Amino acid sequence: MVSKKKLHDNKMSGKTLFIRSLIPLLAITFMAGLILAIISEWLIKRYVQAETTVTIEKLNSEISDFISPAVINVENFSNFAKVTNERESLQILCETFAKSLPYALSFYYASSDFHTGKNLGLYVDSDNWVPPDDWIPKERDWFINAISKDGEIAFADAYIDAMSNELCFSISKTVKDSNGKLRGVVANDLKLSNLAEMVKDVSVSPNSHIYLLNAEGKYMTNEDDSKILNINYFDDSKIPYAKNEYLDGTQKANIDGKYFYAIKKIDKTPWFIAVEGPVKDFTGKSKRMAFMLELLLAAFSLIFSYINIRFIMKMRASEKKLGEQIITETQGLAAAAKENAATSQDQNAAVKEIVATMEDNNELSGNISKKIKDVVSVAGETNKDVSLGVESIEQNVLQLKDIAEANKNTINDIKNLSEKIENIWEIVTLINSVADQAKIIAFNAELEASSAGEAGKNFHIVATEIRRLADGIIDGTKEIKEKIGEIQKSSDCLILASESGTEKINSGVEKANNLRENFESIKSASEITASSAKEITAIIQQQAAASEQILITLRQIAAGAESFNAATENISSASQKLRNIAEDLNK
Repeated sequence: MVSKKKLHDNKMSGKTLFIRSLIPLLAITFMAGLILAIISEWLIKRYVQAETTVTIEKLNSEISDFISPAVINVENFSNFAKVTNERESLQILCETFAKSLPYALSFYYASSDFHTGKNLGLYVDSDNWVPPDDWIPKERDWFINAISKDGEIAFADAYIDAMSNELCFSISKTVKDSNGKLRGVVANDLKLSNLAEMVKDVSVSPNSHIYLLNAEGKYMTNEDDSKILNINYFDDSKIPYAKNEYLDGTQKANIDGKYFYAIKKIDKTPWFIAVEGPVKDFTGKSKRMAFMLELLLAAFSLIFSYINIRFIMKMRASEKKLGEQIITETQGLAAAAKENAATSQDQNAAVKEIVATMEDNNELSGNISKKIKDVVSVAGETNKDVSLGVESIEQNVLQLKDIAEANKNTINDIKNLSEKIENIWEIVTLINSVADQAKIIAFNAELEASSAGEAGKNFHIVATEIRRLADGIIDGTKEIKEKIGEIQKSSDCLILASESGTEKINSGVEKANNLRENFESIKSASEITASSAKEITAIIQQQAAASEQILITLRQIAAGAESFNAATENISSASQKLRNIAEDLNK
């Protein structure tokens, strides 16, 4: 049975828990309400700016649609008047354009030299209005503005029409001939009341106001007609800013305290749309919605507080059971931590032994790598020497080939010389034959000279000299034949010796080629040796790098084992502390 004291303690703890839970929830509710109010103000401001901007854009579009036909009529008339200046044609054009725009007051044209008093120039009007004698177009705003715009559309401020006695405004443009010379100005008058009706039909909020302003900021539309073109909006309105901040051509929309303001320039005109009104037109409904949201939030907070307290009470009961389970589990965890500590110490010792072995292996790999590098160096030097030997043999082979070729050319030259000696032999034989004939002729001449007596004495002397010369030639040719025979024998011996030398040279070339092939084989073998030694070096370096990585990893494992050993001791200590905390929690 549960005692009364225990029931009373449970009730008191429940009340205390409810009060403690209610305070932060109320604080959260207050903060949420404050944030909601700030967000509401921000949304209202954005909504007012958006609504004002949409309204101004709508009114601007309506005014542009209202003015555009009149602008088109003025431009079309200006184009037609370039080619004609006849009164009847221009009168018909004025009446036609005026009928195409029923809401226009009048359509008219005045030449640049028109002056009623002197009856000069030309003036035509869609209503056939005849101006008085003191009426001069050049002094009117619509004429002056058109001249200053020089070919662009000009807008004149509002004035009272002489015929209808209504407020109106003019849209005008210059007319020039085909040479660009000024002819006059065409204008179209529109009622200002039409713009006032447009403004009247548009509203941003129940208590807001919309006005049209001229370029100086004066009213063009107002509920009080006496203010039109007489009072400046910025002097009359509650707007806190200077007019030059708003009349710069860019659209503005601001909220200052309790009022909102917006101003936009009307397209194609020098005029502006101004909107102002109280912000409270938009805030009443929003504040009611915000108040309802705050009430709902407060009710939700109270309901959530009650649910939260019930949940906490159940959670406390679960905490007690969980504390008992934690005590049981921490006891087992402490025992397991002690076993893990013993195991980790054994593993740490084994890892240290492996680390020592890997360090020895790493040192051995370094020594092998150094030796292999020496082998690579020797193989490289050998390869260089063999390459030089191969180059020398190739040069010797080339020189032997050159010698063989030169010997072959020498043999050919000797053979050619022998053939030429044969030709000389024939010439010598011919000379010997000629000498014999000369000798016979000389002998016959001597006989004839002897028989001639004293008269043939001189001729006998010449014949004798000729015969002696022929004998000398015959003797010389014999010596030449002997020398030619000796030369032929010497050339034959030289040919035999050269051919024998050629065979020896060819044999030397063949042996040199064989020696070159042997050196090429040695060179290939030395290159393979050097390449293999480099590959072995790379493999050993990779193996050394891998051993280094393994060594680093083993050192990290050893450090991790020591950390794990320390962690298991910490876990054991923490388990004991956790057991104490669980016991305190149960209490």
